[in-house]
Amino acid sequence: MRFPGIIPALTTPFGPDGAVAHAALERDATALLEAGVHGFVATGTMGEAGSLSAAERREVIATAVRAAGGRVPVIAGVSSGTPEQSIAYARDAAAAGAVAIMLLPSLGYRGDERETIAFYRAVAGGTDLPIMLYNNPEASGTDLPAPLIARIAAAVEQVVAVKECSGDARRIPAILAAAPQLEVLVGGDDWALEGLASGATGWVSGVADCVPGDCVALYEACQAADLETADAGAGAVESPPAADCPLPGHFESALHLRCCTSQTLKTTSPGRYAGSLGEAECRRYSPPTRSA
Repeated sequence: MRFPGIIPALTTPFGPDGAVAHAALERDATALLEAGVHGFVATGTMGEAGSLSAAERREVIATAVRAAGGRVPVIAGVSSGTPEQSIAYARDAAAAGAVAIMLLPSLGYRGDERETIAFYRAVAGGTDLPIMLYNNPEASGTDLPAPLIARIAAAVEQVVAVKECSGDARRIPAILAAAPQLEVLVGGDDWALEGLASGATGWVSGVADCVPGDCVALYEACQAADLETADAGAGAVESPPAADCPLPGHFESALHLRCCTSQTLKTTSPGRYAGSLGEAECRRYSPPTRSA
């Protein structure tokens, strides 16, 4: 299985009562498809998976799958602190229609190389879905350098791809050299051009939630080796988020301005981050407003 192109990491919209707003999620996903994206990641970091119950996670994935309608793949984030929990998430994701899973190293415990390999092997033993390794040292506390990724891939046949989110574009050619059978995707929102030019085949993106067309254009320019166009496009989408607002809050603020949904962050008091950025700051990531 391959995952080329622009793959938005879907945000999870919530209503004023804190419940998942499935109609809004489906509407947002449909708008992304219309803009030309190539897949979805659901229940990832950007989707606030840590705040969702198991039932909510299943329902979010099912909604993303329904919106995709078989046109693009849906990858489910299943990261957790134990193999058993990740296996349970993976089985629910498969039942909901996801075609692959995305998995950080064990959360809350910084394992050594042997333990990290064992963690991935254990999860793979409980699911038939392909696995996208997720290297995000800031989120997991564990770094996956290229030699370790190669060892994991050699030990776990289901590992087919890597979302590289260390922020270092040099990691991408290093991974491709160490494990050429793997697909490598950019996982950051401020170095997509560098990552795609370094050999990444796709971009799992938060900013694509807000400016999907611009992200698709950047990817297509890189595919065509049109670096002049790609460089100009990168300037429009690769701006770091405000330091005082976490990534989901930043992108949900921009989505709010797009009038896609009325979103709040479940992990905070309603509207705390959705309303914390100034309108001008949010509009850095917002295309022209459309009707709801």
